[in-house]
Amino acid sequence: MIIVQMLLFALQIYSFIVLARVLLTWLPNLDYENPIVRFLYQATEPVLKPIRDALPPMQGMDLSPLVVFVGIFILQRVLGSLFF
Repeated sequence: MIIVQMLLFALQIYSFIVLARVLLTWLPNLDYENPIVRFLYQATEPVLKPIRDALPPMQGMDLSPLVVFVGIFILQRVLGSLFF
């Protein structure tokens, strides 16, 4: 039970990390050498890149974070309904 709670917590933290990366894309003069920015990109790119590569082009919009958010939501609901 505690493992499921820890997994749910980790999924929530990861969704915040993805959200932070999405918000960073709105900044015009982003310093990619900044350690925080580098961490956010290194933590999210292994998940976002395969999704981005699989999705068809959408007029310059990157929908991979949306797919990750939906996936995290579904995982949280499934785990929550199975164990709580």
